Amino acid sequence: MSKKSSKKAVEVELTPLEAKAEMERLGELIAHHDKLYHQKDAPEISDGDYDALRQSFKKLAEAFPHLVPAQNPEKTVGAAPLSGFNKVKHRVPMLSLGNAFGDDDVEDFIKRVLRFLNLKHDNMATSDPIECVAEPKIDGLSASLFYENGVFTQGATRGDGETGEDITQNLSTIKDIPKKLSGKFPATVEIRGEVYMERGDFLKMNEKQIAEGKPAFANPRNAAAGSLRQLDPSITAVRPLKFFAYALGYSDSRVANTQMELLKRIEGWGFTINNEVKLYEHSDELIDYHQRIEAKRSTLPYDLDGVVYKINDFDLQERLGFVSRSPRWAIAHKFSAEEAETTLNDIIIQVGRTGALTPVAELEPVNVGGVMVSRATLHNEDEIQRKDIRVGDRVIIRRAGDVIPQIVSVKLDARPKTGKAYVFPDTCPVCQSPAIRPEGEAVRRCTGGFTCEAQAIERLIHFASRDALDIEGLGEQSLRDFWDEKLIKTPADIFTLEARDKDKALEKRPLEEREGWGAKSVQKLFDAINAKRSIPLDRFIFALGIRQIGETTAKLLARNYGSWKNLNAQMREAENHESTAYRDFTALDGIGKAMADDLIGFFADAHNQKVISDLLTEVTVEDFVRVASAETALTGKTIVFTGTLHGMGRNEAKAKAEKLGAHVAGSVSSKTDYVVVGADAGSKADKARALGVTVLDEAAWLKLAGL
Repeated sequence: MSKKSSKKAVEVELTPLEAKAEMERLGELIAHHDKLYHQKDAPEISDGDYDALRQSFKKLAEAFPHLVPAQNPEKTVGAAPLSGFNKVKHRVPMLSLGNAFGDDDVEDFIKRVLRFLNLKHDNMATSDPIECVAEPKIDGLSASLFYENGVFTQGATRGDGETGEDITQNLSTIKDIPKKLSGKFPATVEIRGEVYMERGDFLKMNEKQIAEGKPAFANPRNAAAGSLRQLDPSITAVRPLKFFAYALGYSDSRVANTQMELLKRIEGWGFTINNEVKLYEHSDELIDYHQRIEAKRSTLPYDLDGVVYKINDFDLQERLGFVSRSPRWAIAHKFSAEEAETTLNDIIIQVGRTGALTPVAELEPVNVGGVMVSRATLHNEDEIQRKDIRVGDRVIIRRAGDVIPQIVSVKLDARPKTGKAYVFPDTCPVCQSPAIRPEGEAVRRCTGGFTCEAQAIERLIHFASRDALDIEGLGEQSLRDFWDEKLIKTPADIFTLEARDKDKALEKRPLEEREGWGAKSVQKLFDAINAKRSIPLDRFIFALGIRQIGETTAKLLARNYGSWKNLNAQMREAENHESTAYRDFTALDGIGKAMADDLIGFFADAHNQKVISDLLTEVTVEDFVRVASAETALTGKTIVFTGTLHGMGRNEAKAKAEKLGAHVAGSVSSKTDYVVVGADAGSKADKARALGVTVLDEAAWLKLAGL
């Protein structure tokens, strides 16, 4: 299925509740596989399938932006660094790339770039040319290399994109990484690239592993990652690792104007550059490149999972900037997915943090592209009915668009005569509360709320997770164990755990006497909990696990309301839809009606208020502090854009305003400072004038922005 047709399917076939439930499920799965891949070097799936899962989420998020859940993989990169290495804060974040899975995706990428830059983009055959660098996407481990006065001083993994692991000594053992740069170079410069292992070297190393009675590695990527994360650098030194340089991270001076020029410069400094890198101007050339590389991938000495396209001009990259976790100026074009046939043994129901009942297919295990698959997503009850999926069916599964693969079709000619249509349950399988499906919607949700153990434990796991409070040592399994033993039932219980343990108030026995725990590990856990007694406002909002409130929205709320006290008061007032609080809230850019209803409903719930009140006796929520930056004429101002702008696209104008410290709103209110009016402006301009809000034409906006 091409991207164009699949996008249509998302928009036509899924109701809003179906889409919301699916995004919640995908977010949880991605977080699980992030940890396996980035922390443990033990992925259960291939890189292509992992990226395909992110693409499924992205398509849904684009079609239903107001329904994006709290567990939003579009806002995260990798996983938190392991504890065995020192942590390194990246001077420039190491973000990952968005993905293209079909030719239409590539055309859409080019169109988005041209549209953002306000260039001709309607017809790809006659659109403005724009230079793109195309290069193979090596299936290895990303690394950052710092040089001071030409000498290699520090190397790090990507980690979570903000903080990585210090693996300087290990990287120093790789021959492709120069210890000292050649030629002319900046005083301080950071080179980024990929550590990998060639297939031939991988096979030889595995033969040696087996001969020595050691476990073999699954693939070259795992072998490279495992070798690079050895705590003993002497082990890394004997592993056949190599390095391709492909980007600049930080530099104290400009070294090139284009990506191609940069590659030539860093090659001159002593790095190895991939010789398959090419320069093109049109999307059809990029697609041809992808086809050629995919056709020859088996003959190349290293593993690939796709190719990467980057806008060549650095000035254009600067204008395009970033969105979420990815740059607007680059994309990874993945290779094709794989399918297999197997038997559907059973259908089970999982209950998520928000109460959504999600059906999952239990499969007869089957090998799909080197990975044993035993489960597949069924999305929702409408999906089961639409494809007429029954227990006992022979089904075709695809490892694309989902980490737990999806069922593509049923082989009706092989259906057993005893097969019966599946009846979706109308009660929660965990707490037996009614599972309600509102008229016109597809997702059933357990009505048990916090009384449903499945929802309550998932909320606790989210609360302590990396992107929320990030309590080290309080992972999913520990929380489930504590829940089962009735030690932790609410977020506040986490912070009273130490006092109850020391007062011998815990049931049965102290923590250190429990399996898997000792005095040191218990104290380490208590220290980690106590370190989180002061919580930034945006993390606190996100940690509460409110439906549809992800990291980006949590930051938006923190930035606009400033303190928990103010947010709580305004949301309680916003229960009245005629109030100023409601109008100001829904005017925020990115806040839709459904999201507003979920947030206001959360604050209106008496049980939620009790849970939060108990929690606030144990923790302090820090007021939002704006990152210090140069004051501009737009700092702290609220601005609305309407109509067509000609000097720059609306998206670029919004991004520029935010960069200058402004709040970009989606509608006009009494708190709006400026409304920028382009051609064909509508009611927003009229409302601004009626409210006495300053109206700027495009020329005045460009002047105000210093452009």
